[in-house]
Amino acid sequence: MLAKVTSCAVVGLDGVLIQVEVDIANGLPAFNIVGLPDAAVQEARERVRAAIKNTGFPFPRTRITVNLAPADIRKAGPSYDLPIAIGILLASDAIMGEMDEAILMGEVSLDGSVRHVSGVLPMASLARQTGFTTLFVPEIDAPEAALVEGLQVYPIKNLLQLVDHLTGHQRMEAFEADYDLEGEPPLTTDFAEIKGQEHVKRAAEVAASGGHNLLMSGPPGSGKTLIARAMPGILPRLDLNEALDITRIYSVADKLPADQPLIRQRPFRAPHHTISYAGLIGGGRYPKPGEISLAHRGVLFLDELPEFGAKMLEMLRQPLEDKVVTISRSAGSLTYPANFMMVSSMNPCPCGYFGDPVKECTCSMSHVQRYQKRISGPLLDRMDIHVEVPRIEFEKLTDKRLGESSAIIRERVEAAREVQRQRFEGTPLKTNADMGPGEVRQFCQVDETGSNLLKSAMNQLHLSPRAYHRILKLSRTIADLAGSERIEPSHIAESIQYRPRRQV
Repeated sequence: MLAKVTSCAVVGLDGVLIQVEVDIANGLPAFNIVGLPDAAVQEARERVRAAIKNTGFPFPRTRITVNLAPADIRKAGPSYDLPIAIGILLASDAIMGEMDEAILMGEVSLDGSVRHVSGVLPMASLARQTGFTTLFVPEIDAPEAALVEGLQVYPIKNLLQLVDHLTGHQRMEAFEADYDLEGEPPLTTDFAEIKGQEHVKRAAEVAASGGHNLLMSGPPGSGKTLIARAMPGILPRLDLNEALDITRIYSVADKLPADQPLIRQRPFRAPHHTISYAGLIGGGRYPKPGEISLAHRGVLFLDELPEFGAKMLEMLRQPLEDKVVTISRSAGSLTYPANFMMVSSMNPCPCGYFGDPVKECTCSMSHVQRYQKRISGPLLDRMDIHVEVPRIEFEKLTDKRLGESSAIIRERVEAAREVQRQRFEGTPLKTNADMGPGEVRQFCQVDETGSNLLKSAMNQLHLSPRAYHRILKLSRTIADLAGSERIEPSHIAESIQYRPRRQV
């Protein structure tokens, strides 16, 4: 007898319907799975066999063929265990039930309990888009699936519970979400706790307001990492659509916390400089999102920037411009979103004290030059804000007064972002940093004084056309922070101050 059960696969960040066809025919006992399965799917034979027996049902001692269609899509992971088990029970007439409007997913253990699988959110989104009304998922994944409205989500503890529901012996209640979508986790670092460095805080505020890239340079212990870790606290709160986009990425990467079905705070990713290419950019044998995609709509912090490999840093150039990353393999190409704000820090030299007024640098000039040249000119050109972070004086460090809190700074940032939202309404752009040449020409008009100032900066600092456009976009953000409709010369002057000047 033939039985059909619907499940899902995840390709990139999108779900794809998979038809699980189970045929039980006469012949010698065999259990075959076809349809381009990977090793984890092939191993489902033993898991499903033991789960059915330990649940109390006889396992058919005939020829069983499971086809996962369409056959040209690679099937990976253990999420097909549950639909295969139900398909076998249906095909062997062990149970009766309607599965036409339902999608199943879940890994089964040997005792029949159902375990977590990754990528539930894109699968649930696909179910709603394709007209399915019912979703059976592992109990731990039900809060994530319930983020998609218009579905009846049933949390499954074990195989027997699902069988009882399908046969009508004991119906389950659909899962009802009761979590708060508006709240967000507490801040780990507040700007009020950072002593001194007022000009660096200002640069961080400007960067957060327009989504600009920030590079901090200074001696060890001057507060670069602390300021970077405080950045998520001044970024605007996520709206629901942004939160769902980020949650989808974390769901596919299987990095969604078990107790947090929806990402409610902008991501902050700080990979170590020993990270691999696939870990940073994404990829692998079976491609998964990398750190730059996990930082989507948030902050990617690269501490000790020159310590990252030169090839690794050059791979960031395309995502910084295009806001997406494309991973090409022989089987096809996948595109992941990568619209992140890059915040990075570095020491001015290997010992960290080149140019320090107090501690003498022990590096030779050739060492300093080699160290700074680890970061290429094209990558530096893509950093909108370059700011020096000097050592903190003792008086400021011991001052008991607190600085401006992250909450107050966030209010100004959100006000500037609201101006940008209205400016770019009806377009895919969200921040000033996303503007292309056409938008720069339309929204970044300057007067004659500002134009002369830009001309002088171009000649003296030998700026590239890209740097020129970035100065204009940064000036637009500074004007938005000031509540000004026009870009004034003072806004351009502050923007020019954020360009690198040091020549070693």
